[in-house]
Amino acid sequence: MITLVIGGAASGKSEYAEELVLKSEARPRIYLATMEPFGEEARRRVEKHRAMRAAKDFRTLERYTGLPGIEVPAGSAVLLECLGNLCANELYSPDGVGAGCAAEAILKGVARLAAQSRNLVIVSNEVCSGGRDYAGDTLRYLQLLAFLHRRLAAQADNVCEVVCGLPVYHKGGEPQ
Repeated sequence: MITLVIGGAASGKSEYAEELVLKSEARPRIYLATMEPFGEEARRRVEKHRAMRAAKDFRTLERYTGLPGIEVPAGSAVLLECLGNLCANELYSPDGVGAGCAAEAILKGVARLAAQSRNLVIVSNEVCSGGRDYAGDTLRYLQLLAFLHRRLAAQADNVCEVVCGLPVYHKGGEPQ
């Protein structure tokens, strides 16, 4: 089962997605972290979050690029946090595949995760409602993320937008 959870900054989307995984009977719980920590402050933040997740029985896997090569235990519950970071990493990181291959690599990686896991929850940032005047790399990033949202929403069993901490389902419903 795939659930796509989208929301704006500080909307509560990550907390809601985590709750979905915690409610799932699938085990083990895998937290697939995509934020590449640049600088000491980011590294401290990652360590803090890693400890918080471990207390909730999550096993953290960090994967900044190259999602198609990931292995997770069969039947696991996977929380992919977040698609926005993964897109940026594939586009701009020296280890990323670049603009020409980013969508294909990410979709292939998500398909692989869905095939291996019992329950896949993908978190992403809502895009393109904050304005229309974007240029260059920002526009390329937003277009890629919007394209991935459309493709993944079509594949997902459930599509949820979190607004002010409230889940609004546009497809399917809250997994039981």
